[in-house]
Amino acid sequence: MKEDLINHEIAHGEKISRDAEKIWGWSSVAGQQRAERRAQYFIDLGEITSDSRVLEIGCGTGIFTEKVYSATHAGITAIDVSPALLEQAGKMPGVKFLVEDAMSLSFKDNTFDVIYGSSVLHHLDMPTALSEFYRVLRPAANKGKPGKLIFAEPNMLNPQIFIQKNVPCIKRWMGDSPDETAIVRFSMMKLLQKTGYKNVRVFPYDFLHPAIPQSLTGIFSTIGQAVEKVPLLKEIAGSVIIYAEKQ
Repeated sequence: MKEDLINHEIAHGEKISRDAEKIWGWSSVAGQQRAERRAQYFIDLGEITSDSRVLEIGCGTGIFTEKVYSATHAGITAIDVSPALLEQAGKMPGVKFLVEDAMSLSFKDNTFDVIYGSSVLHHLDMPTALSEFYRVLRPAANKGKPGKLIFAEPNMLNPQIFIQKNVPCIKRWMGDSPDETAIVRFSMMKLLQKTGYKNVRVFPYDFLHPAIPQSLTGIFSTIGQAVEKVPLLKEIAGSVIIYAEKQ
């Protein structure tokens, strides 16, 4: 099962590598705005500084690697299972790019201060991956602050995401890999707690669709961030932020 999943993701990375940012929705004006906001969540929640030792999971073409590195100059190890996607990532002086299986990491226990990733956890066997991330995160005793985990993932309660992840023909048409799913935030909270993480938070955010035209991104962004504060309505946001600590 695990080998099939990895092989599917490697093949998918090869297939989309030349157009990955367009397929993922990051190349449009609205997509770029979404990416900036998402990267800021990684930096702020992770409290990432130049002294941080950081692991990025599923870095792909390095979109978020570049944003986090340029803002913090942290020591970043950025991994992906797809060599084809990593070939598209630009070189950065403080970043080490590696081909790695996120469900079986080569790093020693208690190595990283922060682990983050964008739209990658839902491609993995989540219990296995979260256990590996817990293993390589540093506990609070090492540097006085807890090791931190931050992911931004698609929200299964969003109507478009629900259809995209569960209707096979639409899944293929949208460019998804065969094994990927999406996050139900309440189930994710329980899984993180069961794995041993503390101070777990999983919250919905982001109503700015990447297809919104440039002339409307400002107003849609303002409205969307207001809706994020509305009970019940916020539950159908396009993404969730996952945050947890290793004490």
